[in-house]
Amino acid sequence: MAARPELPPVGIALASDVEVRAGSNPYRARVRWVDPLTGNRRSKSVALPTEGAASEWITEMESAARGGVDPKMATMPLIEYGECVMHLAIRGLEPKTLAPYLAGWRKRVVPTLGHLPVRMITNGAVDRGVHGWIADECSRSTVKNSLAILVRVMEQAVRDGIIDRNPARVTGWQREYKKAEDELDDPRGLALPNWAALERLSHALVARSADGFPGWGQVVIFAACTAARIGEVSGVRAGDIDTRTWTWTVRRQTTPSPGGLADKGTKGKRARRVPLIVEVRDLLLTRLQAAGNDPMARLFTGPRGGRITTAVLRDATHWDEVVAALGYEHLRRHDLRHTGLTWMADAGVPVHVLRKIAGHGSLTTTQRYLHPDGAALAAAGTALSAHLTGGWSQTGPKLRVV
Repeated sequence: MAARPELPPVGIALASDVEVRAGSNPYRARVRWVDPLTGNRRSKSVALPTEGAASEWITEMESAARGGVDPKMATMPLIEYGECVMHLAIRGLEPKTLAPYLAGWRKRVVPTLGHLPVRMITNGAVDRGVHGWIADECSRSTVKNSLAILVRVMEQAVRDGIIDRNPARVTGWQREYKKAEDELDDPRGLALPNWAALERLSHALVARSADGFPGWGQVVIFAACTAARIGEVSGVRAGDIDTRTWTWTVRRQTTPSPGGLADKGTKGKRARRVPLIVEVRDLLLTRLQAAGNDPMARLFTGPRGGRITTAVLRDATHWDEVVAALGYEHLRRHDLRHTGLTWMADAGVPVHVLRKIAGHGSLTTTQRYLHPDGAALAAAGTALSAHLTGGWSQTGPKLRVV
């Protein structure tokens, strides 16, 4: 009896090849197949730095195709995949639950992870995304809802055979939330100690960048001196700077969005004015002169004129490496804002004015930057004693604090 021929595997048959080209990613891996539904010939390719990486990519595509997964879907970014399967991911949700889930998807998941192919989303990527939401002061319920819809979409990817397990089922994020809350309770502990430390950081970041671009240092100096977020610094236009009063009207910030980087209103949804100290005025005059007469020209951009984000600044300057070498392992880009607010509080800026500069919605948030030192506390006690022994006068004794 003749041997029974082996049946072809269930799935999509792929043809593959690797082509070597010039460039930084010289190995072009390609797969081709026939769409089982339309009969059309389709292909997918990617340029990779090594032959091993190209072979590994082809192996991944072949594995997905054997399971019946279209290679286009296997490499689809999360934002596109979510649009395809959202009707399946939200099955069974009640309307009161659906609204916050979809808001979490649109406002947090997509801007953070939407550009990544589904197969490249890892536990680490999700962890970093969650910590970023916490650092942005999102509430526990907001983080929970955003993570829940991501879990549902990624669970559909498991069912589709695109991934083997759900990377969004992360644990321990509540502990990270507690850690972030502790940091927010003591933002002073995250600030740079003085102006000399800020200058050292600025120079070191410029020196470590690939092109020695001085703009990276200018962004750092400006952010710390104005207690601004990096996205707000990126959003500065020439017309926002008033050199007569030396104030900056903060109107917008640059943030990631589904279509790339976009400018939107400030976090507090309202404009605020920030004083511009002497130390940044020459820097600003140079930037304004370069902007010419265009009030909408950006004052701070990357070396090729692109918009700046906290991630762009980190990668371009090797931030983590630089701050560790300087002894500030804890320092993040957002801590430049903590630095500015701490310095202003120590300089005696009244808390109600500091709140306006910061754009805080709650006075309690601003008060966390206040930290009377031992001498000030002792002087306060002395003043109270003098007041009590002075006959309870309405104005009280005058005490000069040195």
